[in-house]
Amino acid sequence: MIQDIAPHHFANEYRPSPPERESFLLFYRGRDVLLTEHDGKLDFPRFSELEGENPSLYEQYTYLFSIDEDRFYLAPDTLRFDLLDGARLENREIFRTMSPRHLAFAGITGFQLYGWYRGHRFCGRCGQEMQQDHKERMMLCPSCGQMEYPKICPAVIVAVLDGERILLTKYAGRSYTRYALIAGFAEIGETIEQTVHREVMEEVGLRVKNLRFYKSQPWSFSDTLLMGFYCDLDGEDRITLDRDELAVAEWFNRGQIPAPELDISLTSEMMMRFQNGECC
Repeated sequence: MIQDIAPHHFANEYRPSPPERESFLLFYRGRDVLLTEHDGKLDFPRFSELEGENPSLYEQYTYLFSIDEDRFYLAPDTLRFDLLDGARLENREIFRTMSPRHLAFAGITGFQLYGWYRGHRFCGRCGQEMQQDHKERMMLCPSCGQMEYPKICPAVIVAVLDGERILLTKYAGRSYTRYALIAGFAEIGETIEQTVHREVMEEVGLRVKNLRFYKSQPWSFSDTLLMGFYCDLDGEDRITLDRDELAVAEWFNRGQIPAPELDISLTSEMMMRFQNGECC
């Protein structure tokens, strides 16, 4: 999965130490990210490459996280990169296939934080401009004291099984058209287990039992913490499709599961784990 970057080590503790010249800068514009390419290899720019065009660069940084000994910082919106050799803006979807994987993980995790910082410039309670806290990753309103922390949305990925069969679905109205598993966000006041039952009933009209937690995954493409469950069909297998959410829902025998395009998601891992007879 995208967060599996061993032997590299991701450290997300908030330690806003000043950048060094070889620290990485992550610059985003909308859904695009600034990358450099040299000899066919994609990379993020470093402070040393951009300090000439940006005299106040070392005063405008926002610390994000580190991987091994490398520190990553969020670049200001005003960053100039006209003279940066090999520079180009790429859609964030590049992180689904970019290598090495630890840089792809850094890029999409940085994008999640970029979106959070951008969305919390002003206090949602009183409208005053927010300030970054110096001790923890928090935006603080100096007027009313409102505190805002990075948004993480809990959601479930559900593999519904019926003996040697698994239920696969396709999303409705999305650019992603490959098979996936049932998924959905937890609602206020419900447990994660209740979310599994509700999402399966809402999307395909089925009842399930014997919920078995498999694994979790941070999924920064949607600010989500995914929790994967296998469960068994409880009763009739007749599908009643919610066409607002899904275009297709079909039962597949264990040996007929379409191979996923990528191996970065919890969904893909759960599908292939069932196909290979490694679970359930």
